[in-house]
Amino acid sequence: MPEILVLYYSRGGRTAALAAEIRQGITAEPGVGARMRTVPPLGARDDDIPAEGPPYVDKDDLRECAGLALGSPTRFGNMAAPMKAFIDSTSDLWLSGSLIGKPAAVFTSTSSLHGGQETTLLSMMLPLLHHGMLVLGVPYSEAALLATTSGGTPYGASHLAGADNERDISEHERRIARTLGRRLAQTVLRLR
Repeated sequence: MPEILVLYYSRGGRTAALAAEIRQGITAEPGVGARMRTVPPLGARDDDIPAEGPPYVDKDDLRECAGLALGSPTRFGNMAAPMKAFIDSTSDLWLSGSLIGKPAAVFTSTSSLHGGQETTLLSMMLPLLHHGMLVLGVPYSEAALLATTSGGTPYGASHLAGADNERDISEHERRIARTLGRRLAQTVLRLR
């Protein structure tokens, strides 16, 4: 069964919660699985193992995946440094063309409504385009895009966490994330 890699970095848990919603959308599509992975914080040793949650990603996860959902909290309108550091280490995959033609999508979480959701999503798309991946967004056939007052964009799923990370994922954000996961899974199946 093809697996989609859901790869994210999360400090406050909200990006991880959004990843779980995307996973729900992926696994709702029969015949597609999801592999959850995270990236280590900067300065972590290679033999460090996360105390809880998914294991740390390695490049084999990318080589083996049929598709990718990439997520990071916003850091000044950009992806977080640990995610960028991992992506920057994938030059060998770029040279070998390992990701060419695989579908991908992106997601993020911000503390403020205008805190860079769309720019962060775009910043994560750039290396995926360089890798030759097929970048997917959320079509406006998902009605929650027109109704949301928090997160959710046509560029990818997003969540407004609040200044103190106090906001749970809204129903609109949940629907958009699951739609993105389903769309990614359906695209994987169509490409096979």
